[in-house]
Amino acid sequence: MQNFTWKNHKSCGTTSLLPMTPKKPQQWLQVVGHAGSFHVGDYGTLLKRFCEGEQQCYLRLMEDTLKPFVPAYHGIVQRDEQDYNMMDNLLTHFNTPAVMDCKMGSRTYLERELLLAKERPQPRNDMYEKMVAVDPEAPTVQERTQQAVLKTRYMQWRETLSSTTSLGFRIEGFRKSNEECHTNFKRTKSRDQVMAAFNNFVESNTHIVWGYLRRLKELRQVLEESVFFRTHEVVGSSLLFLHDWKGRTGVWMIDFGKTAALPAHLSLDHRTPWVEGNREDGYLWGLDNLIDILSNMLPLT
Repeated sequence: MQNFTWKNHKSCGTTSLLPMTPKKPQQWLQVVGHAGSFHVGDYGTLLKRFCEGEQQCYLRLMEDTLKPFVPAYHGIVQRDEQDYNMMDNLLTHFNTPAVMDCKMGSRTYLERELLLAKERPQPRNDMYEKMVAVDPEAPTVQERTQQAVLKTRYMQWRETLSSTTSLGFRIEGFRKSNEECHTNFKRTKSRDQVMAAFNNFVESNTHIVWGYLRRLKELRQVLEESVFFRTHEVVGSSLLFLHDWKGRTGVWMIDFGKTAALPAHLSLDHRTPWVEGNREDGYLWGLDNLIDILSNMLPLT
């Protein structure tokens, strides 16, 4: 990668991604998310399209107890007049890894997004079409007449389809080491369905499950002590799972484009059910459920 310029600054967007390293070293293949958001950098780094909110999160995380659980952050670089946040490429130390992206929390939209949508209620034809494509019975009589739904209604309906609202996380997609990809988890909702998906991902390897379980329990303990976590609404963030044929495993927190700092008087426990105004995101509730599911995949001892 050439022609990098160090920069400071600007705007935001978020993406959900799944990285991979198939045939060539230092490769990054997205399975879900927005194409073109990532480039592989030099010396084991990854470039992600610049987002100021995400940059601020990484700067704070580098000073927090959560630092070992996020990619190391190396600042902003410019490539072809586009700014990127530069961080460690987590795939570097794995040999043809299997990779899974789990979106954490009981909702994937910020409270301010909901507020904006309510301030400007505009029936959306595109969202109606997306809704009926998934479930033709979902629209109300009025929505069918209008052939449109409000954004607030669509956002909240969409979350009920997957395990986001029932378990506090959802599988976005995974890719096994043999390059077999699975990304159709929009209707994966029950514990049994999630467990079956995880079992497919780890190929019934209890050693891999043990590795993930240890890491997740360590993460939970650190999250419960983290100042950053207590003072941020963590929405749209993922856990990235990696394992390879040598039995190495790792889990990291990624995607902080929607993570928002709270007002000084407010802190979250991340387990209290969300009601509009309390800013709770259900992250730890989801992690508790994830740990419980993986625990139940292990033989009784």
